[in-house]
Amino acid sequence: MKIKAVIVDDEHIAREVLRNYLTKYCPQVELSGEAQNIKEAVPLIAETRPQLVFLDVEMPFGNAFDVLEATQEYPYETIFITAFSQYSLQALNRSASYYILKPIDIQELILAVNKVAESLEKKEELNRNRILLENLKVKPEKQQLILPTLQGFDVVKTEDILRLQADGNFTQVYLTDGSKKMVCRFLKHFDDLLEHPFIRVHRSHVININFVKSYHKSGTVTLSDQTEIEVSGSFKEHFLKVFS
Repeated sequence: MKIKAVIVDDEHIAREVLRNYLTKYCPQVELSGEAQNIKEAVPLIAETRPQLVFLDVEMPFGNAFDVLEATQEYPYETIFITAFSQYSLQALNRSASYYILKPIDIQELILAVNKVAESLEKKEELNRNRILLENLKVKPEKQQLILPTLQGFDVVKTEDILRLQADGNFTQVYLTDGSKKMVCRFLKHFDDLLEHPFIRVHRSHVININFVKSYHKSGTVTLSDQTEIEVSGSFKEHFLKVFS
């Protein structure tokens, strides 16, 4: 399967390196053009209608999210190329976007392209770009989170997550409606990703403090669904500080 693609990056050398890597290691990618800024990127995407855009996050005169905003009417997958930024990575991870950190690692590039190819072949109706843009406009507790499950994926609002519990290589995500999702990620993934009001209280538990009903000095916290969870010693000080 050929994948029609374009590259958007303000650095000439970066575009050349990526182009060479794609030619050598990702022959299924067929480049239709390149752009060095948002002014060039928007008409290029409109004209070529790519299936995939390699998009540098930080550029002069507008960033990757400005490109997405201006090309919302055109459906395409995106692989973001980014220097390390905690803010950018959190936003991308919440929307399950594909990204590669600079400098580009060949294996990461191959993996990201293969994931895009898989999504295109499955004709997944998951608009990561739309969810990413929506998340950037609201506070973290109002954002959406894409949960990769064994059956596919679920999109949930973070404010509807009651707690998360480690389950081997998976994480059980408990929702306020009483349902739960088994997600193909370690608990640490969510501990790193989710900000306030989520806190770690045990090596196996992350909770949403908005649903804390009570705390007992023996070291257990009760949530609104009556679940009792141990607050382990290493997390107790931080937990109590949040409520002080």
